[in-house]
Amino acid sequence: MTATPVNLFATYTGHIAAALDRLEGAGSLPGGLSRAAITCEPPRDPAHGDLSTNAAMVLAKPAATNPRALAEALAIELRAAPGIDAADVAGPGFINMRLNPAAWRDELRAIAEAGDAYGRSGFGAGTTVNVEYVSANPTGPMHMGHCRGAVIGDALATLLEAAGHKVIREYYVNDAGGQVDVLARSVHLRYREALGEDIGEIPEGLYPGDYLVPVAQDLAAEFGGRYAAAPETEWLALFRARAVAAMLVMIRTDLALLGIHHDLFSSEAELQAAGKPEQAEAWLRAHDLVYDGVLEAPKGKTPDEDWEPVTLPLFRSTQFGDDQDRPIRKSDGTWTYFGADLAYHFQKAQGADALVDIWGADHAGTVKRIRAAVAALTGADGATPKPFEIKIVQMVQLLRNGAPVKMSKRSGNFVTLADVVGEVGKDVVRFTMLTRKPEAQMDFDFAKVVEASKDNPVFYVQYCHARARSTLRKAAVEGIVPDMAAIDRLEAEELALVKLAAQFPRVIEGAAAAREPHRVAFFLYDLAAAFHAHWNLGNDRPDKRFIVTQDRQLTAARLFLVAQIGQVVRNGLAILGVEAAEEL
Repeated sequence: MTATPVNLFATYTGHIAAALDRLEGAGSLPGGLSRAAITCEPPRDPAHGDLSTNAAMVLAKPAATNPRALAEALAIELRAAPGIDAADVAGPGFINMRLNPAAWRDELRAIAEAGDAYGRSGFGAGTTVNVEYVSANPTGPMHMGHCRGAVIGDALATLLEAAGHKVIREYYVNDAGGQVDVLARSVHLRYREALGEDIGEIPEGLYPGDYLVPVAQDLAAEFGGRYAAAPETEWLALFRARAVAAMLVMIRTDLALLGIHHDLFSSEAELQAAGKPEQAEAWLRAHDLVYDGVLEAPKGKTPDEDWEPVTLPLFRSTQFGDDQDRPIRKSDGTWTYFGADLAYHFQKAQGADALVDIWGADHAGTVKRIRAAVAALTGADGATPKPFEIKIVQMVQLLRNGAPVKMSKRSGNFVTLADVVGEVGKDVVRFTMLTRKPEAQMDFDFAKVVEASKDNPVFYVQYCHARARSTLRKAAVEGIVPDMAAIDRLEAEELALVKLAAQFPRVIEGAAAAREPHRVAFFLYDLAAAFHAHWNLGNDRPDKRFIVTQDRQLTAARLFLVAQIGQVVRNGLAILGVEAAEEL
């Protein structure tokens, strides 16, 4: 028997296309009609069948025909396609298809044959996507405010790779702004402390965390008291460079606790030193996208002592949907944050076919202007702008049995990522961060995320895999192993599990296209729920158990099913960066 292609939905999409080709050849359908909007997907109600297509609904209007009549003609063709037992027209022209049980057994074999590669595809056609995520200021260790975006970005990068894209994982280091000067001054204070000076309370406005102490101690050991009383101009650049370097080591170490590693760390300071903002400005002026003008007065302000009109270089942001044109330089000639960010996106767009930024909710106000900038920078001279998406990630509220968690002493004013991972583990943190859409608020309750119950998605999915592995081990003790040759013994209730598992490749492609890795977590929860429900069925009916010792062939067939469900769960967890538990 010929192995079924790994993506069952793609296979039947092909059958639909072939049926439409036959209608065109017979003159029943005009040629050349766009089929881009045609779908092949599970019907909302499983009782209606296994697959549904809107082909007749999509093509009827451009074909100047009745959609139900076209659906009837298409259904006749589909009934002759391999694997389709029935094709029925529903409503105004949808076609619901029911597959032969052999098609689902073939899909089960396909899962086994593909193994770890099941779900992977060439959907992305090798296009390069730059995913920028975390990009926290290099002023201290990672905290839980960074965690959610870090996990979403990393899971998205892995998801895109699974869907056939090349991916650049990038961290943009904001090391050129005033916050790194504050960092340097904070380290200098700790440096004086390391030299024996009583510094008293940390002044407001400086970073208070103890994590700066080792950096200061290293500087004291290297330079002694040389800079203790020296003017700031003598030590600021040195202390800034050393402090940023130390913070980046700390950040990389913290991210590694979550299994996160970036391909590229891009420095804002290096970007500016290389003249990239000037190059971006020159390019924009050459394309009449930057002009010298005066900003409108802030609301409620008039030209007086509170506000004075100043001529600034303005980017024509309103041409691309923004509310107003935006300055790229300040009145003193230095770059605005937007000007530097524009240059950074100009640089990274040159090395990728598409861009994705993962931002915290505090950056939501700058979305329009950066989208406008990328559209301008990549869409000039008649080019199609490169795809660019910004995912806004809401904050995480940390709780313990419903009560807010106190701040970390080491950090000074926040809970560190390292502390959280140390308490509940990498896998719990990663999976939990993907159990809600990023734009939704999230509570992370230390008690709930380790709870062994159906209400805890982390446990529920991990337990599914652990239960599958335990079943296989228990059967092995009885001398029974999975047998693909026996799967004709599988019944409708067992094949229903295959029908759900077979959606995995489609979920991967859809999640990659939408840039939404949480869809994989949602799918895994649904698959785990179905698996656990089938397990519980065996509690009431022993003949439905996965292991029926008096029927070794049936057991071998069911074990093969269990192994493949475990494989799909394992593949999904791998995309999320979560280990598949062998036992719980």
